[in-house]
Amino acid sequence: MRRKQWTKALQSLEKAKQLMPQVPGIRLNIGLAYYRQNEFLKAIAPLESVVRDQPNAEQPRYLLGLCYFFAERWADAATTLEPLWPVESEKLPYLYVLSNAANRAGRKELDERAAAQLLKVGNDSPEYHLFAGKYHLNREEYDMAIAEFEAAAKADPRLAFVHFNLGLAHLRKQEYEAARDEFLKDVEVEPDLALNYDQLGETYWQMEDYTNAEKSYREAIRRAPNVANSYLGLAKIYQKQGKLAAALTEADVAVKLDPERTDAHYIRGQLLLRLGRKEEAKKEMALAAGEGERKKPASVPSPELMQDTQ
Repeated sequence: MRRKQWTKALQSLEKAKQLMPQVPGIRLNIGLAYYRQNEFLKAIAPLESVVRDQPNAEQPRYLLGLCYFFAERWADAATTLEPLWPVESEKLPYLYVLSNAANRAGRKELDERAAAQLLKVGNDSPEYHLFAGKYHLNREEYDMAIAEFEAAAKADPRLAFVHFNLGLAHLRKQEYEAARDEFLKDVEVEPDLALNYDQLGETYWQMEDYTNAEKSYREAIRRAPNVANSYLGLAKIYQKQGKLAAALTEADVAVKLDPERTDAHYIRGQLLLRLGRKEEAKKEMALAAGEGERKKPASVPSPELMQDTQ
């Protein structure tokens, strides 16, 4: 795990679990190995089992709450994280997650309590403005988010993730040149953050700069080979260029990595149809229609929360 050799780590941990199923620490590390790879859905079951066995243990409860948050299980996230208030309520990332989960779960009192504590603890620091901006960004209040992020950047231009989040806000507002510039600024601060390149790919795609979009998605995959969005971005580029076989290869990976992405099934269905594979295309279109609209990840990417659990 220290070497980030996740496949080998999980193989050893699974053997250990078979030999000692009663030991919570083994299951905690299994959950942690999945969590470190952004495979939050796979992390949930082992972390749930640890929390059942050790309801007062802080680390597995916090990790489980974050997994629920990233999986958009808002009520579960709020319920799981709320008991940590006595030990975590002086920490901005915790308050940000709890407030947003509570808001989306319709728990107004908890949302307001966490938001008020966020303001109190933040004390006008650059980190406070970062998480206040995230608070607004999740609510699609883009101008307010940008104002907070710019305040954070003014106070500390090298603050981790502030330019990334500014890029997200401008991207959501369809201000593509501004988004590109902010992601490139964050690349200077955090050259290994895969999400910078993934979102740069999306920005260049929207600008119809397909050469740079492809390069950016490839850079993202090189750093994080298990993020479906980058493969789907490549599939869209190759589809646009008429490279149907290459597009299908990328769409196949995206669907395998995230079977719930209905927009991935939609694109894969389109490609199969154009390749004359009508029966397979019909199945993909049925999956794509499962939620009415084609689904993209609704929650805002939050790499700053991953850093908080290192």
